[in-house]
Amino acid sequence: MAQSTRSRARSAFWWVLLAVLVVLAGLFAVFREPLRGYAGISTAYSARVACSCRFVAGRSLGDCAKDKLAGMELVTLVDDEAARSVTARFPLIASTTATYREGYGCVLETWDS
Repeated sequence: MAQSTRSRARSAFWWVLLAVLVVLAGLFAVFREPLRGYAGISTAYSARVACSCRFVAGRSLGDCAKDKLAGMELVTLVDDEAARSVTARFPLIASTTATYREGYGCVLETWDS
């Protein structure tokens, strides 16, 4: 009797897990384009601000990360001292690099349409 109850509970768990995955996949399909847009804008903004902070103001990247706006917690920053650039990444969706150019400040890389 206990084995039957346990197997029913295990079966119910897998059905619930499958339903959650289907709902998440549907939400991703519906909101994919807006999410990509917001991620692209977030990484561009973060890369540009962090690059200016790092290579114009001379602050550390850790200190520059504090300048990110609320809601940009998933955006990560990586600097390249040799190239004088900062890359901002939103996991699995977007990545943007800003490079310091003498006389111009920090310039974003060209976006692909």
